[in-house]
Amino acid sequence: MLKISNDNLIAFHPGYYIKQYLDDQSMNQRELADRLNTNEKRVSELVNGKIELDSNLIESLALVLGTSETLWKNLNDKYLETKAQIEKQNRLEQEKTIQKEIDYKFWSDLGLVKPTNNTLEKISELKKFFHISTLKVLENKDFLVQYQTSIPEVKNKNVINSNAWVQTALNIGYSETVEPMDLKYLKSMLPEIREMTTKNLEEVIPRLKEIFKNSGVAFVMLPNLKNCGINGAIKWFGKDKVLLAMNDRRNDTYVFWFALFHEIEHVFQQKKGHIIISAEDNIGLKSILDSDALEKEADTFAQNYLIDPMQYDKFVSEDDFSSTAIKAFAKEIRIHPRIVAGRLQREKHLQLNTSKKQYNNIDISNSTDHT
Repeated sequence: MLKISNDNLIAFHPGYYIKQYLDDQSMNQRELADRLNTNEKRVSELVNGKIELDSNLIESLALVLGTSETLWKNLNDKYLETKAQIEKQNRLEQEKTIQKEIDYKFWSDLGLVKPTNNTLEKISELKKFFHISTLKVLENKDFLVQYQTSIPEVKNKNVINSNAWVQTALNIGYSETVEPMDLKYLKSMLPEIREMTTKNLEEVIPRLKEIFKNSGVAFVMLPNLKNCGINGAIKWFGKDKVLLAMNDRRNDTYVFWFALFHEIEHVFQQKKGHIIISAEDNIGLKSILDSDALEKEADTFAQNYLIDPMQYDKFVSEDDFSSTAIKAFAKEIRIHPRIVAGRLQREKHLQLNTSKKQYNNIDISNSTDHT
């Protein structure tokens, strides 16, 4: 390229001036090639800005064109210097565009980057936190979250924020100190974890984290990130530690607990060397794993562990989905009524849009009457 520019700078390749010389002297490229003792292809590349000057070419040009070597060296150095400045400025402008797609406050509120309103500082802070040389890395559809390129609905901002959310979970999880992996212990603690659904989530989180820590699981809960679409992620760090990351969905008891048991099953699947991503439906993810099968398996596990299939089928067969019946059934099986209502809604037995509000704040741990 003979010329590179942006709104502030312009750089001319030395070939630009050589081409002018050839035009002024009515000399063709073949003659110049002969005089330089090189081939015509190399001269063509030179006058079209496709190669840079080396010391031999600088010396030869000075002799053939009757100039000093310093002239061509300075032209070449100035071109390279200005080109580098232009490319840096262009990269920065691209990064500014990417940064605008990211809610910086998400990370500053978590104390992961310093609060600032300065765009350049935001870019710098995010690159340091994500351990990437440029924010453009986040645009890569195969970076951490793999998207199908054949799906046109996938927007660049979705790719950026999905990669950013997963990298955040990885960073936090990697820094967590846990005991060596013990899946048998984790399995033995599932009944206690299920029992936690009847209690206030804020109260059980410390115990939940303790169980995961003793199991070798780095448990990371992150707020939902706008334009992300990722609900959870599983990543093994070697053989003795695994990340279990998920959205902090405390606003919906059913969604939180279903998602948690879903991710626990992904841990049990032990797909080491891969990141298993749980995401919103139809956002266009791909994986070398059979992700559909893994997701179905995890859904089935979460569904059946939270509510025994035989007990659930018996309840459904009675065809009474009133508030009283749901609460009584939940009390009987020691599960939060919102989880029962959520399952019923998911399977179209219950069309109550208010069930989340109606059941979410009920604590049945010490309750004797749910009517």
